[in-house]
Amino acid sequence: MATSTTTTGTTRRDLAAEVAYLTRALKAPSLRESVARLAERARSDGWTHEEFLVACLQREVAAREAHGGEGRIRAARFPARKSLEEFDFDHARGLKRDTITHLGTLDFAVAKENVVFLGPPGTGKTHLAIGLGIRACQAGHRVAFATAAQWVNLLADAHAAGHLQAELARLGRYPLLVVDEVGYIPFEAEAANLFFQLVSARYERASLLVTSNKPFGRWGEVFGDDVVAAAMIDRLVHHATVVATKGTQAHIGGRSGLVGGATCWRLVVGGLVERDAKVDVDLSAGDADVRSPGR
Repeated sequence: MATSTTTTGTTRRDLAAEVAYLTRALKAPSLRESVARLAERARSDGWTHEEFLVACLQREVAAREAHGGEGRIRAARFPARKSLEEFDFDHARGLKRDTITHLGTLDFAVAKENVVFLGPPGTGKTHLAIGLGIRACQAGHRVAFATAAQWVNLLADAHAAGHLQAELARLGRYPLLVVDEVGYIPFEAEAANLFFQLVSARYERASLLVTSNKPFGRWGEVFGDDVVAAAMIDRLVHHATVVATKGTQAHIGGRSGLVGGATCWRLVVGGLVERDAKVDVDLSAGDADVRSPGR
């Protein structure tokens, strides 16, 4: 920073040194680096004192938010760094860019709703989950990322130590948890119960972002119990956006095992269905049956 001095009576002040000291005391390094440029611009543009002060504070706040975002990204433990902007929609058959753009506004996290990506391997589910998670970190939300198996292991350790509820309460302070790879490894009964408790604990309190290579109709296989799977799906998809990648259909309606029509969620097969569409959940089926109210 250029040296700046001023003389008042017989006292000569080194303003640059004072700014350096004060910004160190405030732990505001960005302000220290930018104050000289802002002061020069204030003089040339005729800013008021208040305008100069606001500009200085805005610069420091922006720097802290950017730094905080990086810290939240590191703390989230994403397996890789991927952005929504890097996603290749040309290889995501049937997936509309507007759908992901809408999710990127993070309205779902503010509303404490869920997002579920369903589709076969290699269709970009994890990329989208990471991209949304990073976007949430940059927006000031705390995020934690792990595979379904890793989440179950974490909860199993907490259960064995006798503080499962405390762990669920701790995780409840994260506005967004990302659960990757549901369905790659089948769960034993105890693991399925722990995962169900995680979903239930966050129901209408905080958001889950889930990816799975299995349609809902096969989640009974994953969790070893159709009843547990049905109850879990019911809580997960109420107030949720379900995105089917590569044209995959999440057909969940029609026969035995029917869970009463889950409402207020949006099934996406390349686009959005009206918010109050009804979806019947049938664990014996393999795709999705979406019916608007009254149909």
